[in-house]
Amino acid sequence: MKNVSTINVHAIRLKPNEDLRKAIENYAKENNIAAGWLVTCAGSLTSYNLRFANEEKGREGKGHFEIVSLTGTVSINGSHIHISISDSTGRTIGGHLLAGCTIYTTAEIVMQSTAQLNFKREKDGTTPWEELQIEKVKD
Repeated sequence: MKNVSTINVHAIRLKPNEDLRKAIENYAKENNIAAGWLVTCAGSLTSYNLRFANEEKGREGKGHFEIVSLTGTVSINGSHIHISISDSTGRTIGGHLLAGCTIYTTAEIVMQSTAQLNFKREKDGTTPWEELQIEKVKD
């Protein structure tokens, strides 16, 4: 028997001054996305708020930045998103996407989702953080 999965495609465009993380979370909530993932994003920011590796708090910056990658899992039960941005010299930084990343001109996002899985974030004892837990939805 084949394992067939239905994939839904979502395409959204964010406009100037919108908050990137909040907009993604709101979209997931409005569309009841329980298991989604980011495919691509092209856009720009005027401010960022990122949590770098092994740091407890985010760091903020202002200027003009290109979004060079956006990846992660998206769910109404909790999302885990990473972003890389570059400045006018090409210097690139990346980390956990936090609220406070403000769109400069646009963010063109393509996301996919399936109703056959449910993503949750829970502590499972393997790390001190809430990690992705994947449940298969019964037919």
